[in-house]
Amino acid sequence: MKTETRSTCCYCGTGCGVIIESDKGKIIGVRGDPLHPANFGRLCAKGASLDQTARHDYRVLHPELRSRRDEPRQQVSWDEALDHAAARFAETIRAYGPDSVAFYLAGQLLTEDYYIFNKLAKGLIGTNNLDTNSRLCMSSAVAGYKQTLGADAPPCAYEDIDSAECILIAGSNTAVAHPIVFRRIEEAKAANPNLRIIVVDPRQTETSRIADLHLPLNPGSDIALYNAMLHVLLKENLVDRDYIAAHTEGFAAHEKLAERYTPAMAAELTGLDPEAIILAARWFGSATTSLSLYCQGLNQSWHGTHNNAAIIHLHLATGKIGKPGCGPFSLTGQPNAMGGREVGGLSNLLSAHRDLGNPDHRAEMARFWGVPFVPPKPGKPAVELFRALKKGEIKAVWIACTNPAQSMPDQAEVRAALEAAEFVVLQEAYGNTDTAPYADLLLPATSWGEKEGTVTNSERCISRVRAAVPAPGEARHDWQIGLDFARRLGHALGQPLTDRLFPYTSAESIHAEHRESTRGRDLDITGISYALLEAQGPQQWPYPEGARAGKVRLYDDGRYPTPSGRARFVATEHKPTAELTDPARPISLLTGRLLEQWHGMSRTGTVPRLFNGEDEPLLKMNACDLRHRGLESGDLARISNGRGEIIVRVEGDSGLKRGRAWLPMHWGEQFMNGYGANALMPSATDPYSAQPELKHAAVAIVKAELPWTLVVMRHGDASSATCNELALLTRARTLLKRFPYATAGLFGRNDPLVVFRAALPAAPDAALFAEIDALFGLETDEGSIVYVDPNRAIDKKAVARHGRLLGVRLAGETQAMAWLKDAMADNALDASLIRFALAPMAQAPKQAAPRSPVVCKCADVTEAQIKSALQAGASLASLQDKLKCGTFCGGCLPELKKLAVAAQPVAA
Repeated sequence: MKTETRSTCCYCGTGCGVIIESDKGKIIGVRGDPLHPANFGRLCAKGASLDQTARHDYRVLHPELRSRRDEPRQQVSWDEALDHAAARFAETIRAYGPDSVAFYLAGQLLTEDYYIFNKLAKGLIGTNNLDTNSRLCMSSAVAGYKQTLGADAPPCAYEDIDSAECILIAGSNTAVAHPIVFRRIEEAKAANPNLRIIVVDPRQTETSRIADLHLPLNPGSDIALYNAMLHVLLKENLVDRDYIAAHTEGFAAHEKLAERYTPAMAAELTGLDPEAIILAARWFGSATTSLSLYCQGLNQSWHGTHNNAAIIHLHLATGKIGKPGCGPFSLTGQPNAMGGREVGGLSNLLSAHRDLGNPDHRAEMARFWGVPFVPPKPGKPAVELFRALKKGEIKAVWIACTNPAQSMPDQAEVRAALEAAEFVVLQEAYGNTDTAPYADLLLPATSWGEKEGTVTNSERCISRVRAAVPAPGEARHDWQIGLDFARRLGHALGQPLTDRLFPYTSAESIHAEHRESTRGRDLDITGISYALLEAQGPQQWPYPEGARAGKVRLYDDGRYPTPSGRARFVATEHKPTAELTDPARPISLLTGRLLEQWHGMSRTGTVPRLFNGEDEPLLKMNACDLRHRGLESGDLARISNGRGEIIVRVEGDSGLKRGRAWLPMHWGEQFMNGYGANALMPSATDPYSAQPELKHAAVAIVKAELPWTLVVMRHGDASSATCNELALLTRARTLLKRFPYATAGLFGRNDPLVVFRAALPAAPDAALFAEIDALFGLETDEGSIVYVDPNRAIDKKAVARHGRLLGVRLAGETQAMAWLKDAMADNALDASLIRFALAPMAQAPKQAAPRSPVVCKCADVTEAQIKSALQAGASLASLQDKLKCGTFCGGCLPELKKLAVAAQPVAA
């Protein structure tokens, strides 16, 4: 029987509510929850495809263990796996001390999962070596809030977007990274045409298209810009000196600092027009309500904390904080990065926003947990943790639900650290991540749609995550794995407090203890229980016991959680990027997200339609920079610096100034020959937040001389376990390292393709073609067309069945690839046109139907599908009901309405 389960999306920090449809233990659909305050029923393309990720093809289904690095892992029982892990950790701790082990967790664990691991490390073992990949994401936002406002607490709510008169978007391509938030910005602009939007980003983006003012500043020059804006606010008397005097401290010194940052001086550092800086300041200062939205462009910097502080200063100086439509609002990158921080999910934190460096806070947690002490020695943050692993200071590491072999900077060093480790445990849902080969023990964890617990989104809103289907195989919840291991390790160490420390029987019992740890703290949630969340839905904190609701926005009374009760101005001076370009590395490489993909693509990389935007890593560059290197769009380029090297295809982008290039961060070894963009990024970190500079690297880019090219495209067979698209993709991955350039991915909709691209300096031995054909199921002679020209090293083959092109291999000449991929994906190649598959044609034959543009990315619906339905008599409502277009994020509704109006018959 079909059932519906309310839960929360597992992607970005927007925290959208979802309704999961399931039947007979399988997830069969997903839609937005119209009652959830984060999205009111909307979902982006990723969220709208969540049901399609609920496959078990790449799932870890059983514990696997190896006793030696040169042996494959073998399936073992849970008892054997956890007994072995407990014995190894206990042996290491006894021999080298508690700090010889470490835990590295994800921003996608649930709050209850985090709580168990924090108590395990800091309470039972006695080490603060527990960090999370939130260190790569939000730690500078945390440090910026704490330095200025006193606590890690975003003071705003999404509803502030609706009443803002000026919105400053900095270091965030919101339209791509937080699409549902961006829909709200679009609606606010439509409702108030006088709303002024300022976008600060080194490149033109999907977000900057809505901007009234785009400031394409030099990478890393944010502080100079915001200090100069403050200079203008002061000069033009747009500051609120009464607010400053009553509610802040340190302003006099900062006012002197800002005097030096004239628009002319800042223009030299930022590359901006001084008049544009003045205009931005005037708009921000003269608006009655001003809101700032910012994300990784500020955070992922070796001065990210002060990037955040500098933008917060603008709000403090103008008093635009603590009231509707105002305030500094960091957009959280991951679904539960904030929930993790709430329970101490960084190496410098303890539960309920307590600081590890504060002896009173340590004593409070020791009393609360009932342990003699919490160790005072600081734990290793992410970058330092892996350095210590490489040096042998840390011997054993437990990694949960994250992929450091793809996400960390300076990949060569991180992978060397994993190889040097004496014992690596990986707790994961997916067995094909880049980190999985380094695991000595691989433990199967549950994933979205199977988990129970809570998460906290960007606006401090706590939502329930609920299970719709049972766990596959022997997978266990993350908290259950941590709990079972903690009990076994405690007994192995002879810790008499073990059973009292870990008495939990459910996620709810863990949450109850976490809730009590927050009593009297800035994030007091003693009034939020599972029962309350069931009855009243998601709630914002703080929500202390006895309250009737959570607090929508903070600091409305002008009091801050600092010793003096005042917000603080801190000295923020301009610093350049960690690496400067030079003649050997003249290009600033920037990174970011794609709309359709998420992190290392272990989940989104299983959904063909999510590759329809970009199905390979593309390096975007200014046309002048391309010409200078003898490159054209579509050519291959080699990107390198002292840390790494990758080869990717280039594409011209007029939205990038000369000297800048952009590459998405998602692609790693599962989809290309190479570690991806992060392999090139420096490991320089912010002195306050320890967050690495993952947004910028100085690189050299040259043309890759690889003239011999290869493309294979093959339809998957959904009914076949060995020839469905994911099985074919797995086989394609075995070829990646055999070519200096190679990519493998998916493409299409209901009848998807696997697409493999490769290039070499010269044609390979002919035996390789037979091997490739066998891998892709193209070895048959039945229904095949072959073209071979040995003199030009060309060898092509197409296989058709029942008048349909099943697959094609183009070797040595691949001009037809672009149109053929589209035609195959749409099944638009008539049987009479199959012969053109091997022709050296860059354009589709005239007889072929042209590819229709996609109107609705969320439901992957084309203009042709929409027009066909409208011509058949469909109304807009029935069109949405049948094709689902316009029912997820709503971004395509204006275009749908235009098409519906155009399809109406003209009155005589």
